[in-house]
Amino acid sequence: MKIDVLSLFPEMFEGVLHSSIMKKAQENEAVSFKVTDFRDFSGNKHHKVDDYPYGGGAGMVLKPEPLFAAVESLALDATKKPRVILMCPQGAKFNQQKAEELSKEEHLVFLCGHYEGYDERIREHLVTDEISIGDFVLTGGEIASMAIIDSVVRLLPNVLGNTDSPVHDSFSTGLLEHPQYTRPADFRGMKVPDVLLSGNHAEIEKWRQEQSLKRTFERRKDLLADAPLTEHQQKYLKLLTEEEN
Repeated sequence: MKIDVLSLFPEMFEGVLHSSIMKKAQENEAVSFKVTDFRDFSGNKHHKVDDYPYGGGAGMVLKPEPLFAAVESLALDATKKPRVILMCPQGAKFNQQKAEELSKEEHLVFLCGHYEGYDERIREHLVTDEISIGDFVLTGGEIASMAIIDSVVRLLPNVLGNTDSPVHDSFSTGLLEHPQYTRPADFRGMKVPDVLLSGNHAEIEKWRQEQSLKRTFERRKDLLADAPLTEHQQKYLKLLTEEEN
């Protein structure tokens, strides 16, 4: 996968893209990153990329010329256009399903804005997706794009050490992940559930499914409306509901 980021503050990405899993992903040639300062495409001697909004109002608006020129400068595949993602609090809320969808793309381009907003022509004629990471406003799109890049890249082949890891992540199955334990089996009187020490894989899987459902029921009931539940999970959910009532 190729990922381009257009930002006014490219230095913000140095630590994130060159550390931990992101660094490993590049070393394994699963992904390549390029961060471009779109101020270089301003087309004026003062490198100005924003202007006052027509009709008046508070703040400044990003001009269309620099972002259009920056995207057009990228090495684009003529046969397959990239997903051009606008980071914006007005966008669709990001989730694990969107991460999985984006992880199947060959080329992603992230536009990180600042100031009051974007010229509407950027939304209408340049981008393919508008994405938000939550119902709040940041000073710019950089932090949000870093979060999305991280969640997408970790799903690529040969990035995580264990290929099963992303399969059982919270939200990947529609439910929150089950509790996890490691050694020691008894820490200050706090013991690991016996079933996990039993070696009975069928019972362990049953326990994990029940605990995943229970955790979702207790913390995120809203996820249950669309979760694909097994027959056993449906029976267990009915039991949880009866116990709550």
